[in-house]
Amino acid sequence: MEVLDEARDRSAWSAAVLLSLISGGIGVLSVDAFHGQWAADRSAALQLVGLAEAGVLAASLALGAVTHAIARTLGGSGRFAPTASLFIVLFWVTDLPRLAIVAWLPTDATFVQAATWTTWGFGYVLAVLLIRGQHHLPTGKSALSVTVQMLAALALLRLGPVR
Repeated sequence: MEVLDEARDRSAWSAAVLLSLISGGIGVLSVDAFHGQWAADRSAALQLVGLAEAGVLAASLALGAVTHAIARTLGGSGRFAPTASLFIVLFWVTDLPRLAIVAWLPTDATFVQAATWTTWGFGYVLAVLLIRGQHHLPTGKSALSVTVQMLAALALLRLGPVR
């Protein structure tokens, strides 16, 4: 049990940054507008990728910070760095299958929408378990703290236009 407590108190910033960059890159490369920009002006397209990557990193950190802040407000006792970094890792690991599918299929395909909702749901459950363990909160309060963040992530990063 002591090993689990020690592991829970460690942050994973390098993995969080790496997964954010990989996921952001896959996301940008799968957008048709990027391909049109690449054909027109490669320098501008690379600048677009850099801006998109910075935006993905900032949004990931903000979403992790919001989850931590809400958990602390609800009485949680977890530390910021492990909570935010592990949340970012979890968020992008559960989203990578969807990103891989979107890179090859159109986003309005039924299979892509099903994969989006499935990975979102799986990520939600894992995030609730993470916050419950990190902050020593009951499952209901953990779910509440993750719900706000996941709805924001759903709107900002994953679904795009919802049908």
